[in-house]
Formats: sequence, C-alpha cells, structure tokens
Amino acid sequence: MSKLWGGRFTKQTDSFTDHFHSSISFDQRMYKEDITGSIAHAGMLGAQGIIPADDAKLIQKTLKEILEDIESGKVEFDEKAEDIHMNIETILIERIGDVGKRLHTGRSRNDQVALDIRMYVKEEIKNIEELILNLAEVLNDIAKKNTDTIMPGYTHLQRAQPITLAHHVLAYVEMLKRDYDRLESTYKHTNVMPLGSGALAGTTYPLDRQMVCDALGFDSITLNSLDGVSDRDFCIELLNSLSILMMHLSRFCEEIILWSSHEFKFIELDDAYSTGSSIMPQKKNPDMAELIRGKTGRVYGYLMGLLTTMKGLPLAYNKDMQEDKEGVFAAIDTVKMCVPVFTNMVKTMTVRKENMLSAAKGGFTNATDAADWLVKQGVPFRDAHAIIGQLVLYCINHNTNLDDLSLEEYKAISPVFNESVYDAIRVEKCVEARNIVGGPSKEYITKLIGINDEYIKNLR
Repeated sequence: MSKLWGGRFTKQTDSFTDHFHSSISFDQRMYKEDITGSIAHAGMLGAQGIIPADDAKLIQKTLKEILEDIESGKVEFDEKAEDIHMNIETILIERIGDVGKRLHTGRSRNDQVALDIRMYVKEEIKNIEELILNLAEVLNDIAKKNTDTIMPGYTHLQRAQPITLAHHVLAYVEMLKRDYDRLESTYKHTNVMPLGSGALAGTTYPLDRQMVCDALGFDSITLNSLDGVSDRDFCIELLNSLSILMMHLSRFCEEIILWSSHEFKFIELDDAYSTGSSIMPQKKNPDMAELIRGKTGRVYGYLMGLLTTMKGLPLAYNKDMQEDKEGVFAAIDTVKMCVPVFTNMVKTMTVRKENMLSAAKGGFTNATDAADWLVKQGVPFRDAHAIIGQLVLYCINHNTNLDDLSLEEYKAISPVFNESVYDAIRVEKCVEARNIVGGPSKEYITKLIGINDEYIKNLR
C-alpha cells in the first residue's frame, strides 16, 4: 500500500517501522468521531466553495456508508495505513476515487486527531458522570435506611466518636459531587473545536470554522492554531479527575475490606461480589473491593505517564503525543468497569447494625461528650479534658467503660459529676446532640439526604 503522504519518499517504510509507527490498534475506537468530524468538514468545504458542492455531498454520503459498514463488521482496518484517519480516507478513496482525495483539503492529521480525541473524551465524560450519579444515589439510599445506625467514627483507625452509618456514607456522596464537578470542568475545557488549526499554522483556505463547530456541537473554537494541535491539557485534566475519583473509591474499598473482616463484622458482602479460597473453605474474600483498590494505581500511572510524555515537548505537534490515547482509553475503561462494580457491591451488602452499635459503645467514643458535659457545668475545657482522661485511665485499669462507672467512682475524680452525666454520654444522645450543619444528627442528615436527592434529580 502506497502512503498518502509518500510523495517525497523514494522507498517504502520497513514492515517493522509500519508496526511500530501504527496506532490503528488502539485509535480505531475513534472511528465514529473521525467520520463525524470528516462529514462536518466536507460539508463546510462544499458550502465555502473550496471543493465542488456535489463532491462534498458524495464524500458525506460515502462516509456515512463507511460508518455503517464499520458498525456492521464489514470493514477491516489496515496497519499499513497507520491510524484511523488514514484508514478511513483510504477506504473513501477506494470507493469514490479522486473525489475522496479532496476531503483532506484545509486540514492536517494534527488537527484531525485533536478533534477526534476531544469528541471521544466529551462523550465518555458524560457516561462516567452518569455512573457517578448512580453511585451517589445508591449511597444516598443507604443513608436513608441507616439514619439510626450508630457506629464508631475513626481517626488514626482508632475509635473516636459515635456517628451513624448514614453520616459516614454521605461523606462519600460529598466526594462524588466534587468528582462530578471536576468532570464538568474538564468537559468545559474539552468542548473547544480545534479543526482548522491545520498542521500548526492554520490554512490559506477560507474555512468557516464556526460552521464546523456548530455542526459538531462544540461551545467554541480554539483561538491559537499552535495550541489547537498541541494541547492535551484536557486529557491530563481528565486523567487527574479520574484518579481522584478512583482514590475515593479506593478509600471506601479499604473500609469495606476492614468492615467485612471477622475483626469488625460491620457488614457482609453479597456472595455475588465475593470470592472464596482454593484451600481454605471458610474464606469469603472481598476481592472486588481489593481489585478496585488495586486498579486505582493503574489509573494514577496513566496520569503520570501522560504528564511525563508532555513535559518536554516543544510546540507544536510531536509524534510523542500519539502516546496520549492508550492511557486515556485505558483509564476510561477502568473507571467504567470499577464504578458499576462498586455500586452494586455496596448496594447488595448487609449491614450488621448491632455490631456497629456495640463497637460505638466500646472504645470510649463518648469521652468527648463527657468532657463537654463538664464544660457545660462551668469547668474549663482543658481541666475537663484532664478529668475525663483520668476517668478513661481508671476504666482501662479496671476493664470497664464510662457508661458502667458508678456515680461514686465519677465523684472520686471530680465532685462536679451528678446523675445527668449518664444521659449525656449515651451514644444515641452523643449523636443527636451534634445537630449542626455537617453533623451526624438524624435531623440534619435527613435534610442532607433531601439536598442530595435534589442534586441528583437536577443533573438528570
């Protein structure tokens, strides 16, 4: 096969060079975007009189036929044609001859690929955003069912203060809302049309870039041709946004792994999202959570890979930039696999409410509330902190809890104590007393659930 760019060359490229140079093995997934962009470009060329209107119409008609043939499995791409752009153009020329050779007027593969990847990323962002909303909705529903499910909140993985499971999972909903917002920002930066930038310096043809922009549904056009062909900021931004999303999933997966262990027994994962051991018959392993946690590192790697690829490139386009697509595609695929699995895993898990409550009642999670009770009796906070610290030490030495101490034992540490301290340190009371914006009280959590319901509804 002769190269469409081979005019100044005296011999064909080596077969190994063809293989090394080719990107069709991975960029073929952009066939729809490439054809759609070419249809818009051809229409504009015809409208501007740059090529005959009849030729433009024939090109558009044939491109639509090629698209149908690809989607029906009638087209095989050729590695020697290098990439998706040259494959489509080669097929076009084979079908309509010299007319097909007019399509590439006023453009370069440099701005063509920039267009294709932007169109592809735009669509995938919307797909991932929907997955995020699905997960947020599931977590919000879990919260609705667990506004009274008391559990320990942790710092340093040590029991700290009593909260509810609703409060805990809604923390992740807040993270997901920010993940959604980051993707929306990425979408905005991606939704700029680069076609017309040419190889790097635009073109002498009277292109109507706005016509192409409108036809393809972009918000605006790139204002500098060098930037138009060499920018991959949006890809880096996408990988960053996906990395943060995966980090959030990974953090929750770590908790799922801990909570499903015999040491915690806070939850039990559904059999459909667990595996067993080949040697230990009693095992039920949280493999899905572990895999999501593991695949997070893979997405991080794609981000670092593209940052490293781009860091030393002079303007404008360089072949190094061909390396952008595999990482972007793989990261998108990974996220689109992980989010639904995670969503169904948490949706089907069983919550062991009694074990969560038992854990909240142990570990002195009500110690801060005991100190707050003293403050409300007029004791300075630092003195109250020291008094409760002494009580906790006493409990540790006597293998008991604050709830089980007699009033005499309390008074032995401080005469300020009276019977009302027992009500103040009930874990249920500790939770409900924190009725402020951001707190775990049922009243506030119910409001936040409603806010989240409205948030999800408005985005759909």
